Amino acid sequence: MRKFPLKAAASALLALLCAFAPPAAPAPVAEPPALSHVRPDTALDEAFRGYAARSAAPAHWTGGDSTYSVPTAAGELWLFSDTFLGTVHPDGSRTPTPFVHNTFVLWNRSGPHTVAGHDRDGGPTSLVAPPSGWYWARAGTTDGPGTVEVVYARYELTGAGPLDIAWRGNALARFRTGRLDRPVSVTPLPSSARIAWGAWLSRQDGHTYVYGTERAPSGGNFLRLARVTGTDLRRPWQYRTARGTWSAREADAARLTGPGGAALLTSDELSVVRHGPWYALLTQRADQPFSAELQVAWSRTPFGPFGRARTVYRAPEAGPYGTYRNANVIAYNPHEHPELERRGELVVSYNVNSLDPQDVVRRADLYRPRFLRITLTPSGHRQSA
Repeated sequence: MRKFPLKAAASALLALLCAFAPPAAPAPVAEPPALSHVRPDTALDEAFRGYAARSAAPAHWTGGDSTYSVPTAAGELWLFSDTFLGTVHPDGSRTPTPFVHNTFVLWNRSGPHTVAGHDRDGGPTSLVAPPSGWYWARAGTTDGPGTVEVVYARYELTGAGPLDIAWRGNALARFRTGRLDRPVSVTPLPSSARIAWGAWLSRQDGHTYVYGTERAPSGGNFLRLARVTGTDLRRPWQYRTARGTWSAREADAARLTGPGGAALLTSDELSVVRHGPWYALLTQRADQPFSAELQVAWSRTPFGPFGRARTVYRAPEAGPYGTYRNANVIAYNPHEHPELERRGELVVSYNVNSLDPQDVVRRADLYRPRFLRITLTPSGHRQSA
């Protein structure tokens, strides 16, 4: 009888045992990172405060909202919606006009520079204006080193109150970084499903993902997702469906989900940013009107499902017990700014405003973005279910 060498016999026995052994337990799955140590970014806060008070020029930025940002070859480009231009007076008030619906602030090596449009007489206007209503800025991105793309949502008044407005459609404006004061083109975007696209833009796996919000009947917004191949948002769009596929029909865009498969509720503006293997959805608490709570929900993919949103910060300015002691003061529009982040942190902005328009004229410091830095700590591991 032929004898196997001892090493060969041991290897054969190990292979035989493995063949009949039960499957190995699943590998540990990392939990989402923990967010802690939230602190104001006083450098960014003071930079915008100081810039607002620096000039008395008619086209000078003194405050705005939305506060998206895009790193470009020309510098850091800040995208604002409603913007006060003019002067901040020594008593802290501001000139109420000019007031326009969208502007840029370009921050480069020579400092910040307001970028507005111009009327026939050279006066400041919105950068982009539709035939009726107005455009508010959504997120922006770059298409190559010399082109900036910004999604805009068109709105119209429906009454006399400060909240009597309605969304009417979406458009894409493209700008050259060497001439940002007017778009080189304005292109209609998909708008048939009553989705305000451009709440956030993200690059992943050769695509640009476009997040859109749809007003929910009970308050808050449902979140939907589209994508284009490459970086040019004028290319054909595809929409994430409820089956997890991609469709060419906007009507097939499904609501992204949260815990238990329920439709996710978010704020109108938000961000979805990748941190390692996780995606952080930054939103305002959506189940309470004018909530001052900033929340984060995590997902393994850019299209969810997202876990339970957890409050990471409460804006101290808002409400009757806030720093302004004014029940009309609200906080809104949280965004992440990944290009400004160091490893292990989030850089976040939010806006402050008042439901009484005169408040932001009397106090120029009220209507400006606020910035936070939040420590990001990898969590321990747990066994998957």
